[in-house]
Formats: sequence, C-alpha cells, structure tokens
Amino acid sequence: MDYNDKIKNRVKRIEGQLRGILKMMEDDKDCKEVITQLSAARTAIDRTIGVVVSSNLIKCVRDAEDTGQDSEQLVKDAVDLLVKSR
Repeated sequence: MDYNDKIKNRVKRIEGQLRGILKMMEDDKDCKEVITQLSAARTAIDRTIGVVVSSNLIKCVRDAEDTGQDSEQLVKDAVDLLVKSR
C-alpha cells in the first residue's frame, strides 16, 4: 500500500491533537474540554481508517481485475476491517 502525503499528514495532525490532549491533562484542564478533544481525535482516526481502507480496496480491486481474480472477497474483507475498527 502506498501511503501518500495526504494520509501521512492526517496522522501527523492526529498526533498533534493527542499531544495537545496530553498537555491539557498535565495542565489539569476541565474534564469536558479533554473529552471533547478526545472525541475529535477519535473521529479523525475513524476517518483516516476509512481513507486507508478505501484507498487500499481500490488498489486491490484493480489488481484483482488485472489478474482475473474475483474481487468480491476483497470487498468483504474491507468491510470486515471497517466493522472491526469500530
């Protein structure tokens, strides 16, 4: 899988969010503020998972079609990955 700069930048932003959350905790910030930021980080991670799975699925399906393989199982596996990630 080729992880392009766009995907890597998403992960770097999430890393920054997590560092910010840790700083908030160290500074004894309000629980509500910390939870709000944790929720935002979780959403960002979920979206990144979706991007990685869908990008990989597109590549795998194209490769399967090029070699004459059935791509149905690839789609099922991708859906399973998404379901397990939640």
